[in-house]
Amino acid sequence: MSDFDYPDDLRYTAEHEWVRSVGDGRVRVGITAYAQDALGDVVFVTAPAVGDSISAGDACGEIESTKSVSDLYSPLTGEITAVNAALDATPELINSDPYGEGWCFEMSLADAADLDSLMDAAAYRDSVG
Repeated sequence: MSDFDYPDDLRYTAEHEWVRSVGDGRVRVGITAYAQDALGDVVFVTAPAVGDSISAGDACGEIESTKSVSDLYSPLTGEITAVNAALDATPELINSDPYGEGWCFEMSLADAADLDSLMDAAAYRDSVG
């Protein structure tokens, strides 16, 4: 049984990304506490560029840790509107605050209804056991 926190106001993907609605058809995306723990100490993050159009399931960046390099996937289809510049200097924010200061990017959704296709916190908890 997992001891990690999975906030109920977020949506989740099978690839361990979380999605938070920030209004106006935009969402903020990061990786879950489960994912950051599996990765270990994060040392470098590559995010997509502002203005990039990405599709759900596309690899759009990388998270490098002391253990491995993992792809960062887009949970939904849309356009990148912001990236977390703080991760350039302090990538460990993903470890220390995965649902807050450790977010990766924001995007405007092609279809806001797509958000409903992602797992809620209970389903994600069940998926990671």
